[in-house]
Amino acid sequence: MGAPLFDRQHNSVALNARGSAFLAEVEPHVDAVALAVERVSETPISMRLRIAVPSLFAAQRLIPALPDLRIRQPRLTIDLDTAPNRLSRLAEGADAAIAITERVDDRYYARVLERGRIIAIAPRGLVQGEDALRDLSDIRRVPILLHRQMPEAFSIWRKAAGMPGLEPAQVNFFDAGQLMLDAAAGGLGIAFMLDSHLACSTDDRLVQLFETSANSPYAYWFACQPAALERRPVRIFHDWLFERMTAPKQP
Repeated sequence: MGAPLFDRQHNSVALNARGSAFLAEVEPHVDAVALAVERVSETPISMRLRIAVPSLFAAQRLIPALPDLRIRQPRLTIDLDTAPNRLSRLAEGADAAIAITERVDDRYYARVLERGRIIAIAPRGLVQGEDALRDLSDIRRVPILLHRQMPEAFSIWRKAAGMPGLEPAQVNFFDAGQLMLDAAAGGLGIAFMLDSHLACSTDDRLVQLFETSANSPYAYWFACQPAALERRPVRIFHDWLFERMTAPKQP
């Protein structure tokens, strides 16, 4: 091309500004050629997608639902990428991403998949028994657990509880939601997460601490390059995901 399109980093290679601009121009044409080949081919072509997704969402929500997609679209193959920084994976080869964040950059197609409420998730021992926390102010003597993608979760929760000045014993940050749940279940602290994280957990050691909950500015988003939706595999996954995840819950 006569100019570098990538920046080489310690353990990865990423598109630079020139490369991103070039990709934005050629990607729709490349996708159009791929779709044309698929339409005229006599032999069915296997469709493969790489989806960047948080490991907790994948384990709790996506993987249990994928057999339904396999039945509907047997030629569609899904590769799951659970590395951190899901949205940045869109510039590194991922076809689409599911990310928990406040907002998505305008250069991407983005649609809210699910919002929720922030709750305190704790081991049963902090709800019942000798070590139970009887009052909101008791949180001062317990560590809290926060996800790096939801850094303000506790601040939002304590404001909803009417105690904006409440400070915990310490704050521990995690990169993975499942590790937060495991740590809370093991008695290492109180996890401030979405209500769906507790509802979808199969760990009966975990319960909601207090009744306080707060509207979350963080939501699960589906995101992809705008041109990616013109590709049949991405459109199939997108439509199935929103049909499956936003369908009314059975009583």
